[in-house]
Amino acid sequence: MLKRKILLTLTLVIILIGIVFYGSLNGVTAESKTDEELYQDTLSFLEYLQTADYARAVEQFDEKVRAALPEKDFKELWNKITKDLGELISWGNFRTSEQAGYQITLLTCNFEKVNLDLQLAFNSEGKISGFHFLPTAPPEGYEYIPPDYVKKDQFLEQEISFGAPGWELPGLLSLPQREGPFPGVVLIHGSGPNDRDETIGPNKPFKDLAWGLASEGIVVLRYDKRTKVYASQIDPKNFTVQGEVIEDALLALDFLRQQEKVDPEKVFLLGHSLGGQLVPNIANQDKKVAGVIVLAGPTRPLHHLIPAQMKYIFSLDGEINPEEAKKLEEIKNGVQLIDERKLKEDEVATGLGGYAGYWYDLQERDPVSEALKLSCPLFILQGGRDYQVTLEDFQGWQQGLASQTQVTFQLYPQLNHLFIAGEGKSTPEEYQIGGHIEAEVIKDLASWILSLSR
Repeated sequence: MLKRKILLTLTLVIILIGIVFYGSLNGVTAESKTDEELYQDTLSFLEYLQTADYARAVEQFDEKVRAALPEKDFKELWNKITKDLGELISWGNFRTSEQAGYQITLLTCNFEKVNLDLQLAFNSEGKISGFHFLPTAPPEGYEYIPPDYVKKDQFLEQEISFGAPGWELPGLLSLPQREGPFPGVVLIHGSGPNDRDETIGPNKPFKDLAWGLASEGIVVLRYDKRTKVYASQIDPKNFTVQGEVIEDALLALDFLRQQEKVDPEKVFLLGHSLGGQLVPNIANQDKKVAGVIVLAGPTRPLHHLIPAQMKYIFSLDGEINPEEAKKLEEIKNGVQLIDERKLKEDEVATGLGGYAGYWYDLQERDPVSEALKLSCPLFILQGGRDYQVTLEDFQGWQQGLASQTQVTFQLYPQLNHLFIAGEGKSTPEEYQIGGHIEAEVIKDLASWILSLSR
């Protein structure tokens, strides 16, 4: 049961640290360091944390990160992480890469209760310009085994790149191996710095969707999210979902329409979780989509989901202890500050993390109101075992769109937030067990898209 609580804390750390603690790196070109030098720099940073030498740890940050996270705040953050996840006891797998000219390191950190990957971004002066924790990647040699509904001889994949100048994103087109044109669909991620497969532990729901739909004669575009590719270049004080999600989604739709095998009049938009909340807004800005698909899209403001999720996890063992109750109260206070707009846009929302401006912007994007403006068909899908986006949200769609004849609703009682089947109460541990999107979901999606494409 403790592991469940740890994994929820991890989820919040991944989402919220990524929002708050990235410096802006525009216009800097990194000098090349050897992997050994980068490894030693990363180890030095971790050793300062292990020995509680926070002053020296903060000295490793560039000016922007140091201003956003001074020593006192960093000490408080690190103590909170280790309180929830246990002490950092060792580290292992080390990798390096470059993003937009900056040197990135990934080091697997072994806490007492869970393993995480620490990602650091180093600028040309050797200072840390961005950092966050990610779920530990599947072990080396892990192989994705396609579900039975995938017909690999029916499609091929093509590496692509698209996006605004300076923000180009890598991705994949899954293309049926028959003569087109075909309908197409763009996949929009949930919260956090997701890759093109929306990888969560060993699960790859967007890969399941892409390969499953391509097997049925539908072109699918999926891509790495801007917050994954350019995490260290994002200015957190001017960070909203318009730049995080919407701009790239609009460019992806345009890119897909230009593909030779795609019928430009039959391009659809599919969003999962936060993406599901935003796709009505994206469709209204685009004005040309043939249909909108919502997978587990919340109708409540995102910051209202966090205390509900925490309370659910804390209650799984049958009680909420005093420490958990205190944490819930802190989060609720943060929610109230956002609801009452009592924070300046560049202030951090206590209990929630992230700058208030991010939450204010998202709060104003009402998905049901946006959906009511659409003239195209909508397909709204929900897992009955989903504790992150719940039946309360699904009912919000049903009640808000009850008068709309072009909307289809589908509930899958046995599926969780990833649309993977299970039994009993859903828990964060499920996300660490390999599975696939249920075949029924792929069948329903393909039938709906193809019925509107004839």
